[in-house]
Amino acid sequence: MIGGLVCETCGVPLFGEEGFGAYCDNCLTSQPPWTAGRAAILYEGIGRSIVLRLKHADRTDMARGVAGLLAQAARELLHPDTVVVPVPLHWRRLAMRQYNQAALLAQELSRKTGLTCIPDALTRSGRHESLDGLGRADRFAALQGAIRVNPSRAAQVADRPVLLVDDVMTSGATCAACTQALYSSQVREVSVVTLARVAHSP
Repeated sequence: MIGGLVCETCGVPLFGEEGFGAYCDNCLTSQPPWTAGRAAILYEGIGRSIVLRLKHADRTDMARGVAGLLAQAARELLHPDTVVVPVPLHWRRLAMRQYNQAALLAQELSRKTGLTCIPDALTRSGRHESLDGLGRADRFAALQGAIRVNPSRAAQVADRPVLLVDDVMTSGATCAACTQALYSSQVREVSVVTLARVAHSP
């Protein structure tokens, strides 16, 4: 479990004593569009193994097991009227995998916290099904216009704080695209929580 001093906007661990208002070099250089972000574990060792099993080995049961970690990581980001929204999966990837791991995590976090979850609040299209192997700039470019708010859910997120949920954050490109889409539907604010965080973005 990530503890101690972390970056306020992306959740990456930092050196120093625990406190508020600290930011990593990446976020100081290029401020993410969301308000605050946290992660439960680092994407290395057993943390990487957990994510990969959930993502590629049909271990959907693991979402329930890590929901407590997510809830603990996100505790400072939650408000009574917060809406929990997962990062969407490209429709081709969803058809192949048969489930969206971020949606599973969001639903389990919703059960743990009692907050409303809208699994299909966001949709994803575009040419790139996966960002694997792409550098930071290419990740951001690939997601331009690819993520949108589901028109049938727009009224449910408008004027509400949204907690965006994903399995792992690397560059933050996907969360940034989701945040921009949500702000286009007049949400009050967007915070982000991920199960895992890559310590050093490419």
